[in-house]
Amino acid sequence: MKEIVLDTETTGLSVEKGHRIVEIGCIELDDQILTSNRFHCYLNPQRKVSEEAFKVHGYSDEFLSDKKKFSEVVDDFIKFIGDKKLVIHNAQFDLSHLNNELKILGKNLIPKDQVIDTLDIAREKFPGSQISLDALCKRFRIDNSKRKLHTALIDCELLSKVYVNLIDQKEPKLNFLEKKDDTDSDKNSTIDFCKNIIKPTSNELKEHQNFLKKSLKKNYF
Repeated sequence: MKEIVLDTETTGLSVEKGHRIVEIGCIELDDQILTSNRFHCYLNPQRKVSEEAFKVHGYSDEFLSDKKKFSEVVDDFIKFIGDKKLVIHNAQFDLSHLNNELKILGKNLIPKDQVIDTLDIAREKFPGSQISLDALCKRFRIDNSKRKLHTALIDCELLSKVYVNLIDQKEPKLNFLEKKDDTDSDKNSTIDFCKNIIKPTSNELKEHQNFLKKSLKKNYF
């Protein structure tokens, strides 16, 4: 099943105060495995970025001034997400801004039942615990050192790993070849949570079948 991990950055918190989207990032998962399909754009919000938002993502009015407007990318965005499930952390925020942009252009809104909110999943799994994206990365030992500021694509990449762990609770991939000091391993090590499925080629399957026939005939017949 294909899903889209999605994140946005905006000029401010509230659509009621006229705030707009300045960045959209989407990456595709296929059966919880990251694919190469991505959608990303910076947007000219046609208004000033609030001081608070600038501190979060670092996108200035000058940087955004020559970027495309949402109306110029909306058809590509709609085509990319289609009717796939959208995986979003704190979906209420992103969905309100996306639907505001779509409403302005007279486009169909994204329904709530198309969205999977990882914040809700985390709240149910870890009641009373910190469930921000950074906190969940720390819980699952996912390296988020690149996240100096909030940027849509980096946040999507981190969220995709968090999401897989939230729904699948994967076992860590252990490296038995690397010797580490026991006192520091828990503090400094990172653990990769993987779901790599390696399928044999048709030639490999054929060779395996031939091997089995010869082996069984030799040993049992």
